[in-house]
Amino acid sequence: MGSSDERAVLQLEDENLVRLEHFDRKASSLGTTPQRSYDLEADDDSHKSILYSIRRNIKIFFFSNKLNILVPCGPLAILVDELTDQHGWTFILSLLGIIPLAERLGWATEQLAFFTGPTVGGLLNATFGNATELIISMYALKSGMIRVVQQSLLGSILSNTLLVLGCAFFGGGIVHSNKEQLFDKGTAGMNSGLLLMAVMCLLFPAVLHVTHTEVHFGKSELALSRFSSCIMLIAYGAYLFFQLTNQKNLYMPMAEEEDHIDGSADDEETPEISKWWSMLWLSVMTLWIAVLSEYLVNTIEGASVAMNIPVAFISVIVLPIVGNAAEHAGAVMFACKDKLDISLGVAIGSSTQIAMFGIPFCVVVGWIIGSPMNLDFQMFETATLFMTVLVVAFMLQDGTSNYFKGLMLLFCYLIVAASFFVHIDPESIREFPPSLRAILIW
Repeated sequence: MGSSDERAVLQLEDENLVRLEHFDRKASSLGTTPQRSYDLEADDDSHKSILYSIRRNIKIFFFSNKLNILVPCGPLAILVDELTDQHGWTFILSLLGIIPLAERLGWATEQLAFFTGPTVGGLLNATFGNATELIISMYALKSGMIRVVQQSLLGSILSNTLLVLGCAFFGGGIVHSNKEQLFDKGTAGMNSGLLLMAVMCLLFPAVLHVTHTEVHFGKSELALSRFSSCIMLIAYGAYLFFQLTNQKNLYMPMAEEEDHIDGSADDEETPEISKWWSMLWLSVMTLWIAVLSEYLVNTIEGASVAMNIPVAFISVIVLPIVGNAAEHAGAVMFACKDKLDISLGVAIGSSTQIAMFGIPFCVVVGWIIGSPMNLDFQMFETATLFMTVLVVAFMLQDGTSNYFKGLMLLFCYLIVAASFFVHIDPESIREFPPSLRAILIW
């Protein structure tokens, strides 16, 4: 009797367990699991995931590139400027501090480009690739240092067209010495045409100034510069519209374009961070570059005196090389991978944007704030730019590249650098801050 009762009790318990398991499965399938325990676990997981995401993004941002070892140079520059009068050291530390920031700015732009598509991504790369030069120019313009603005923008064009493109052609030609590398002649020709248009807009005010053929002395060249700047901005806007609406993607290399058409692309790169983290890092890097640019501009004249180097050489040669160091390395790397169209997008595309947007934009901003920024870059600088654009246009006309073309471009850049090392502005247009002017007069 007892054994039969025990079997009945066990059978009832088994049936209850089956019903409970069935109820739990049904409830879970309907999404009606016990709410309190789920919420606690979800909250715990969400906090952990947020902290993990923050740690992961900071780790990727700061420890994925060896150049980040120079990041402390930025705060050191601020300390040296506040505690001492060593303008030379402040200038050097500011330059070194901007190098990793410019590289990380380009990296964050590339990450954002994964979410915007190749055409918009290419435009973002070109825009933020020149953000460092534009920020430095804005601070120099605000300080009334018009010659520094003109020479730094000119130096960026010369650096991209001769140094960067020369290194890309030379490096790609050495790695692929058994063949001539190819690039899209149409895109290169369009950029060359825009650069020649920019040279024309800079040449006429300089000729007016040298020949003294202005209708109203001191006013005609400024009026012409402002009118030409507006035309250049409209032309650049039309160029962007053409790029965005043209069926052929001008930023896609020829080899990748064929793979895209054939559907045979093997390995696609994936973003390392999300879209919102990319935008956050872009904002942070832009603000930090703006802070360091102020210290850089304020000490450029003092550094010129302390290091006995002409301001023209610092503005035209030193600033663009340091500000675009990471971008230069990227162009050479793409050329060595036989992706020469991307290298041309970095070099010629950046030069076109500086010439057709950066320079006229500074003129318009100067017009707004009452600064007489114009397109008269003086005859020496204008002649240098004119010859540079002609040489590069002839190099690009056949759509092929080799190491000898790169070597010729590098030799041309060495000649330009040597010329600016022995060049100083005439006293009539030389700019000095009040404190330094007093020292020089004494």
